[in-house]
Amino acid sequence: MKTVRSSKHRLHYPTGEIHGGQLVCPFDCPERWDNIIDRLTAQGYTEFVNPDELDIELVKQVHAPDLVEFLANAWDEWQELGMNGEAIPTSFPARRMRDRQIPKHIEGKLAYYCLSIETAITSGSWIAAKSAAACAVTAQNIVADDGVAFSLCRPPGHHAASDMYGAYCFLNNAAIAVQAFRNENASRVALLDIDFHHGNGSQDIFYQRDDVLYLSLHGHPHHTFPYFLGYADETGSGLGEGFNCNYPMPPGTDFETWYSALQHACNRIREYSPDALVVSHGVDTYKDDPMSFFVINSEDYIRCGELVGKLNLPTLFVMEGGYAIAEIGINTVNVLDGFISTSG
Repeated sequence: MKTVRSSKHRLHYPTGEIHGGQLVCPFDCPERWDNIIDRLTAQGYTEFVNPDELDIELVKQVHAPDLVEFLANAWDEWQELGMNGEAIPTSFPARRMRDRQIPKHIEGKLAYYCLSIETAITSGSWIAAKSAAACAVTAQNIVADDGVAFSLCRPPGHHAASDMYGAYCFLNNAAIAVQAFRNENASRVALLDIDFHHGNGSQDIFYQRDDVLYLSLHGHPHHTFPYFLGYADETGSGLGEGFNCNYPMPPGTDFETWYSALQHACNRIREYSPDALVVSHGVDTYKDDPMSFFVINSEDYIRCGELVGKLNLPTLFVMEGGYAIAEIGINTVNVLDGFISTSG
């Protein structure tokens, strides 16, 4: 299995984020990437590939052009005002405010486009975001030839909606890869999201489409981010009715309960009969992850990979969350090990 990765992810590393009412070191840190690379190498996954240049027109098929333009220029606009820190929104278009008027001031634009305040924009954020998306698209091209690939994306992507960024995500790497599959004559694509958090961005992008089946296993939004999406009754609209499948689960969910939901999701994928599968590969479901309230052990991820491998589909794994730094490499690669043991 080839891994597409880029060291440009290091260009995005904010000095801090707000968590628990305090300014703390960001959970999305470069060490996450480093530990995954170390584990891949130790397990014999040594075919590392650099990403090709990203086609921005492909990105604009997934994201609103004005969001793309904002992300490309936000840091320069912030600097032009003489701001000393990183670009973080301080207000939002809350209920009963006008949310269709894009302000001209950069602080207003941050409020308009951002969905959560932990995601600071730095001098290198746009370069890193483009590089992560490029990794996903390059890996998609590899899947077309080899049948499987892993895109080690940082920043992650599944919270980035068509016209919003946030929750560490700027561009939706997995969604862009899905669109690339569609552009290359895959008539149907399944997007399976196993990250602890609901992929509100991916749901938003594909909610009215029947050419993409989106399935998400996640912590119940009653209890965790994104709070306002990810409920079981969100099943798609228009042409997309029935093609959005959410599996919200409560605090204390153990592996067998989670695995049962995964089995159900895999059965839905078989029924859909897609030409390709993209997996939003988050391992913040781990029992000791600071963002999780699930009880999943490292060895459980092997069974997860085995079940996905039994689908016998061209498969692209796209890295999302996982913030238990010491275990992230083991948990991430265990899924890949399980997949390789049963696929094909």
